[in-house]
Amino acid sequence: MNNDIRPQKNNLRAQALEWRRALHKGEKQRMDFKIQEKVLNLWKYREINTVLLYYPKELEVDTRLLIQRSWALGKTVALPRCVPGTNEMEFFILTSFAQLEEGSFGVMEPRPERCELLRDFSDALCVVPALVYDKKGFRLGYGKGFYDRFLSEFNGESIGMIYSGCVADEIPHGKYDRTVNAVITEKDNYFFNRE
Repeated sequence: MNNDIRPQKNNLRAQALEWRRALHKGEKQRMDFKIQEKVLNLWKYREINTVLLYYPKELEVDTRLLIQRSWALGKTVALPRCVPGTNEMEFFILTSFAQLEEGSFGVMEPRPERCELLRDFSDALCVVPALVYDKKGFRLGYGKGFYDRFLSEFNGESIGMIYSGCVADEIPHGKYDRTVNAVITEKDNYFFNRE
């Protein structure tokens, strides 16, 4: 019996990318704003001091408003940087968009020589990007496993931000796939206990 879930995952990734590419720019901006506003109003977000965010790629939910509002609220903002030659990432404290540079996979990442490495994750909330989330908190990323590895060691709260059109009933998952505590869309919020 073939238990290879990769073809199913690749099919879901392709569908999500196609859905996002068809999204009108104005509609995307409206949904991005709504999702970020909902995150800003979560008690999990309001209570923490450190927020782990990502800088958005073109088809991802925008995070720039969330980054700016977090700075304005006096929170520590940290973004990931891929560790060269590995499938791991480190988070660096960001105080300005000028500290970013294009890094791995065309993603904007903190410049290590201009940022401080974040070492204390004890009071942190991690916002996790994905192409697809399901209604159990499992995610489908780009397939490199960076966030699954990070979440396996991270003891704080984690949330996913995604468009409602990219939420599946269920995503096939393996033993290394990790769930988030909440998924926020422009329409619905889903809350889970992380495994």
